[in-house]
Amino acid sequence: MTSLPHVLADWRVRFSMLAMIWGFSFLLIKLSTEAFAPPQLSLLRILSGAAVLLAVLLLRRDRLPRGRTWLHLAVAAFFLNVLPFTLFGYAELRISSTLASICNATTPLWAMVVAMVALQEDRPTRARLGGLLIGFIGVLTVLNAWQGFAGHDLAGTAMALVGSACYPIGWVYVRRTLADRSGSHLSLSTGQLLIGTAQLAVITPLVSGLPTAFPTGPFLAVITLGVAGTAVALLLQYRLVAEVGPTIGQMVTYFIPLVATVAGVTLLGEELTWTTPVGAVIVLIGAALTQSKRRTGVRQPPRAEPATAETR
Repeated sequence: MTSLPHVLADWRVRFSMLAMIWGFSFLLIKLSTEAFAPPQLSLLRILSGAAVLLAVLLLRRDRLPRGRTWLHLAVAAFFLNVLPFTLFGYAELRISSTLASICNATTPLWAMVVAMVALQEDRPTRARLGGLLIGFIGVLTVLNAWQGFAGHDLAGTAMALVGSACYPIGWVYVRRTLADRSGSHLSLSTGQLLIGTAQLAVITPLVSGLPTAFPTGPFLAVITLGVAGTAVALLLQYRLVAEVGPTIGQMVTYFIPLVATVAGVTLLGEELTWTTPVGAVIVLIGAALTQSKRRTGVRQPPRAEPATAETR
């Protein structure tokens, strides 16, 4: 009989697990919002994720970051965790988990826009510009734009799209400030979630108050979201990228809407019109094109990017 560690040693199993975890995260957000305000949801989510990573850090006898690194981690935590997690929580009060997952799939499109503005060396190719246009058409298709966005909450959709745009902003900041910092990926990610917890501990009482009741279903949903969707997913992602490279590692993004759609329709009874899957496919095609690389004829070594706690 094959042991569990032996099964997990196969990168394809970890790839599938990551797609499932992140795909189901949108369903878990929807369930969590039944009892918790979005800032409360984000606080419980990041706190539980930080607790798991801190335990792993202590078991491995690693140490937390020091000095000015914490200032940079504070900015990274805000854009990669605090703000997008909270925006997706508010979004799913108004839109389906399926639509939220498709909005999340636009992250590569936003990444290209941010890179064009902030990273002058990252010049777009015609294929990538075409991908940006295709992705935009896909979003309009999902929203049924030619019929006046009928049946869609534009405010909720906008919050999900802004939440997706937060990730590349955070990535660019991390790339510029933490790429040369000492410390393991686990150390930086644990520090990021800890300081994100501190930020929300200040923000949440001012915005929505701290939670006073913890109904079993929503509480288990948000804890699962933090433990699995934040901490475990991060550890799986880092090992996957380290083993098979960032190109394959990033492909998990294209499976998340599929998992989220199946979960939303079958478990939450969310309605699905033809524009949703068709538009999602168009978005993913555009996202894939924006990730294409410029052909230079010279093989370049891969860039080592800092690993931080960016999770869906």
